[in-house]
Amino acid sequence: MEQRVAAGREGRDTAPAGHDPGDPAGHPGADARRRIPRTDALLREPRLAAAADRLGERLVKGAIRQAQQEARAGAVAPEHVADTAVALLPGTAGGLRPVINATGVLLHTNLGRAPLSAAARHAVAAAAGPTDVELDLAGGARARRGRSALAALRDRVPSAGGAHVVNNGAAALVLAATALAAGREIVISRGEMVEIGDGFRLPDLLVSTGARLREVGTTNRTATADYAAAIGPDTGFVLKVHPSNFRITGFTRAAEVGELAGLGVPVVVDIGSGLLAPHPALPEEPDADTQLRAGAALVTASGDKLLGGPQCGLMLGREDLIRALARHPLARALRVDKLTLAALEATLTGPPTPTDAALATDPARLRERADGLATALTADGMDARAVTSTATVGGGGAPGVTLPSAALSLPEPYAPALRIGRTPVVGRLEAGRCLLDLRAVPPEDDERLAEAVRAARQAVER
Repeated sequence: MEQRVAAGREGRDTAPAGHDPGDPAGHPGADARRRIPRTDALLREPRLAAAADRLGERLVKGAIRQAQQEARAGAVAPEHVADTAVALLPGTAGGLRPVINATGVLLHTNLGRAPLSAAARHAVAAAAGPTDVELDLAGGARARRGRSALAALRDRVPSAGGAHVVNNGAAALVLAATALAAGREIVISRGEMVEIGDGFRLPDLLVSTGARLREVGTTNRTATADYAAAIGPDTGFVLKVHPSNFRITGFTRAAEVGELAGLGVPVVVDIGSGLLAPHPALPEEPDADTQLRAGAALVTASGDKLLGGPQCGLMLGREDLIRALARHPLARALRVDKLTLAALEATLTGPPTPTDAALATDPARLRERADGLATALTADGMDARAVTSTATVGGGGAPGVTLPSAALSLPEPYAPALRIGRTPVVGRLEAGRCLLDLRAVPPEDDERLAEAVRAARQAVER
């Protein structure tokens, strides 16, 4: 009786062995399908039971049912249902899938921009449980949130009197505009009224805070005198925005921060890409320390770009301004969680990040890796070639800067097959070929990349 009740509850997936209510007697495939293991039996299989503890029973049941369905369709032998279910299990309980970034864009916005360092990943794992994020363990009293991460940020930018962190770069500008210029004017060059991505435009963002924009100069030329003529009693601050995702060349002029700092109002500089100090490979990219030393009262930037950390907005500058920003009511709505603080601190204090490594990689070494991959895959009978390539920084940083690189070149049909593989690989199409650029691929991922290509071959040749 109990068996019949269970079968009625769960349907065909838990039918007793040797019985499939969906198969009429004498059906040619009935015998094989009667041998398909039941769901409850498969959930007791050691690998699937361990997966249920790690991923949750709902996800494991979904993989089991898919494997059973493939067996009913004749695509999987009954004795291989458990193996198929294990192969169908996701790597994590979340929907985000790890991807190999072979696009040649180091900071690819659609792929989450900067990959975290091993130190940052370990710090996030350690901070996932209860932490002392707002507690002084020695005294037992409440402490400033993220104090060690903020101290690490100040240590990396000695010219900053104070530091604050919000949840992204746009939020840093919103907080500055709200706290310093709500109901007042922000003076900004027409050449710096940028769109920051996904249709969001800086002027709209700033006006939403209650500030008014006072546009000066022209698209290609704005002088210090243009700013000086616009400053008045209603000026909250002068805003300088680095056009980090485009370049204007030719007959151009822009006022320097040092010139603007003498106009009697705070100068806020949005450097965008998050360099804290000058970088030898990116000599034209502005950095926080240089802008503050030149006289900026406040510098804002993103943490998940050239800094190589988690998504967050960095605010560095005069101690009194930072204090006012941190105590503004909006700061509470824009604050970061403990995982972001942990990742940021480990990025600031730990070893070089994957972004640092990608920028510093020797092109000759990239070519050696591409040659090795091409040789191994050609030996397997695939049309794989090592070619020279050009990578870019991306992520709204270092526009116009190109980086010599090397890539694995495959037939074009590999591109979609690689994207939907068990280990997704995202490359780019160029001249009718799928290029897998190695500049942003860590060397330790080369074997995973090769295995993904081998797996994609089956889909391409099917």
